[in-house]
Amino acid sequence: MENCTTITGLQALDQAYLVRTDSADIQLYFVTDEIIRVRASFDRVFPEASYVLALTAWEDRLDGLFSGERQRVTPLMPPVEETEETLVFRTAALRLELDRAPFSLRLFDAEGTELLAGVPGRTFQRDPNGRVRHYSRMKEGDCFYGFGEKVGKLNKSMETLREKATDAMGYDPEKTDTLYKHIPFGIRLDRETRKAVGFFYHNLYESVFNLGREKSNYWPRCWSWQADAGDIDLFLIGGGSLKRILDNYTLLTGRPALLPKRALGYQASSMYYPELDRDCDRAILDFVDTVREEGFPLDGFHLSSGYTVQDAKRCVFTWNRTRFPEPEAFFTEMNEKGAPVAPNVKPGVLLGHPRFEEFREQGVFLKDTRKPGAPAVGSWWGGDGAFWDFTNPKARETWKRYLTESLLTMGTVSVWNDNCEYDSVQDGDAFADADGAETAIEALRPIMSNLMCKAAAEAIAEQDADARPYVVCRSGAPGIQRYAQTWCGDNRTDWNSLKYGIPILTGMGLSGQPNEGADIGGFAGPAPDEELFLRWVQNGIFQPRFSIHSASSDNTVTEPWMYSGVKDFVREAMLLRCRLTPYLYSAVYEANRTGAPVMRAPVFEFQEDEGTYDESFTFLFGRDLLVANVLEPGAVSRSVYLPAGCIWYDVNDGFRPYEGGRTVTVPVTQRTIPLFLREGAIVPMADNRIMSMERDAVTDLRLILAPAREARQYTLYDDDGKTNGYLHGDSRRTEISMCGTETVEVRFRAEGSYPDSVERVTVEMLHREGSPYWVALNGSRLERFLNRGRFEKAEAGWYYSQTKRAVLIKYPNPKKDSVLKVCFSEHDLIGM
Repeated sequence: MENCTTITGLQALDQAYLVRTDSADIQLYFVTDEIIRVRASFDRVFPEASYVLALTAWEDRLDGLFSGERQRVTPLMPPVEETEETLVFRTAALRLELDRAPFSLRLFDAEGTELLAGVPGRTFQRDPNGRVRHYSRMKEGDCFYGFGEKVGKLNKSMETLREKATDAMGYDPEKTDTLYKHIPFGIRLDRETRKAVGFFYHNLYESVFNLGREKSNYWPRCWSWQADAGDIDLFLIGGGSLKRILDNYTLLTGRPALLPKRALGYQASSMYYPELDRDCDRAILDFVDTVREEGFPLDGFHLSSGYTVQDAKRCVFTWNRTRFPEPEAFFTEMNEKGAPVAPNVKPGVLLGHPRFEEFREQGVFLKDTRKPGAPAVGSWWGGDGAFWDFTNPKARETWKRYLTESLLTMGTVSVWNDNCEYDSVQDGDAFADADGAETAIEALRPIMSNLMCKAAAEAIAEQDADARPYVVCRSGAPGIQRYAQTWCGDNRTDWNSLKYGIPILTGMGLSGQPNEGADIGGFAGPAPDEELFLRWVQNGIFQPRFSIHSASSDNTVTEPWMYSGVKDFVREAMLLRCRLTPYLYSAVYEANRTGAPVMRAPVFEFQEDEGTYDESFTFLFGRDLLVANVLEPGAVSRSVYLPAGCIWYDVNDGFRPYEGGRTVTVPVTQRTIPLFLREGAIVPMADNRIMSMERDAVTDLRLILAPAREARQYTLYDDDGKTNGYLHGDSRRTEISMCGTETVEVRFRAEGSYPDSVERVTVEMLHREGSPYWVALNGSRLERFLNRGRFEKAEAGWYYSQTKRAVLIKYPNPKKDSVLKVCFSEHDLIGM
């Protein structure tokens, strides 16, 4: 066992510190005031070749591959304070202390609060099998969040979690480990100090987090990380709050993609249609027509891999011409119907694929360790197969060429990457090119999906430079958020998957990937029953990816209209999602800027409230809407904890107010989606009918406002939702500020060249204490109406709703910066 027990030396390098110990050398990079890299190498060498990082402070062999994506910064070089016992380094936000003997490290914030501390004498280790370990102290009540796509409850304290991407079809949503993502990033929240710290292990070998399950009488309470090989390459991420930590983590590994609007709409899909014996194209086009006839919105169709079947085997980059006689005509007609196709592609190639020799001769596969030059072989759909090596520059270019010829030229700018976990390649020693530094696949397995998505995005850009790529992927490593929308794989159809799908998604949101969803209705198993399907749709409308997708085992097809008894409620829920387009797209824009989740665990917004720390089954949709979906069959009520620190308004009960910090129980019917509006909320919605998020503009904007004691800010974002024009400033950001309670002032300030599509504005401002005295827009008072019907017919004016205890204000959009003032001062008619 190699164990770092004693610091033996310190050297200041050009832009880093080198700390020597009796077993390993440790490099310290102070990347920013809030990000510190601690890299321990037991081999005492530090090659730099990252497929993950979007922010570096050093030269990296792969900088050229990520040109335009990677930012290089100059690291800080804080002076070292040396004593006989410690080495101390300080930035503006953090203090790192290294104990000389027994060796340990401790991290503090600027106020002196301890954020992380190693276990003296066993902080960094490497065992005789080459496995590396890092032990850190913990308290009994510590909370742990993140770690990628994980089942069970949100808080992972007292759990053991493996990091390995696996094809886990039909997984148990409470107990299965692992799923489809490999993201060795977590957040520790101290229940006593209410402060958090992030830790990202820049190591792609299979690894294990033990978050307090290990207990020994000889060591203090601790949590640990262990990887099969490689360095302990640890990024300590400060900031104190979950918000700042996610901001820093996505700065480090890449900001989430700004998805095209169609990616947020209903993405229809089913394995049924592409598996028909013939004329699958007509069946899918008929399905799209039925969606329209039934009055459901639609933005795209995910085409399963049945289109590639040759001799009953799936063969990537081929077309089954019996099922799809004219693919280009099919794509054209789907585009015309407003349902662009995202075709499924897979990186495995069967040995019996009709083009296998063609691919093999181009050297695109992982290499076998025992047969020089031969492809590595693993299990695949329908038999043995070889696997595309996306760390090989030639293979990436070849993949892009086939992708373009076989699919993109048909008329799509969307690609659905599937089955890219590479877990069926059993030979972990199989060679990957690693961009010229041949490396065992075991060290690179999770990155293949990221590079596959990067190649897809590049191919789309090369085919159509103006098109905003829409890439969907099932697997992923750190940084997948830069390239793709993801989903949590092949879930099974049951109530437990509905319920525990929530912490899977919010946990991914706390892992830097805000653009994730689940297959609505369940993928594996029989069709959902009527009640389960309705509740799944009502929950799914708040997921960034909304796709009803199935491979039902009972020969059924999961479709929006499948149950006539609840069809209207399903449609109502889906149309509500469309009405929320301005709010949802603005949340995706915020995610693109800061890494903030779209589906937010309550602890993300309410870190000061311990009552949110273990909350797994409610979430915030964006900043201001708390969602408490019905998750149990036959429910007639729903209990929900409302976070402390503000008032919450029940959207389904005339905005009835509840003080936060308590659990309330509300009645539910089949139609009910329990929603609570946060005090201080600014929620933009569409008042005109939206049937396609990409095609239909918001012409009538409704703003729901809940004035608070503190001023609130909100950014309403818009662009064409389709092209890359936003990268060149063709966007519109409307800053909305709201302050005051007696006289509420709402300011609108817009910037950007994208034209404002809104023609009419309706403001719904909560005020339970009574009606306004007057309402003014840009200094001119609006007419008051006491009759609701006359108000509805008027072009401008205001009306106070006694039912909702809210003032309704309407006016034509001024198309300029504006100020709306609503005066609620008492007006004593008798005294007058």
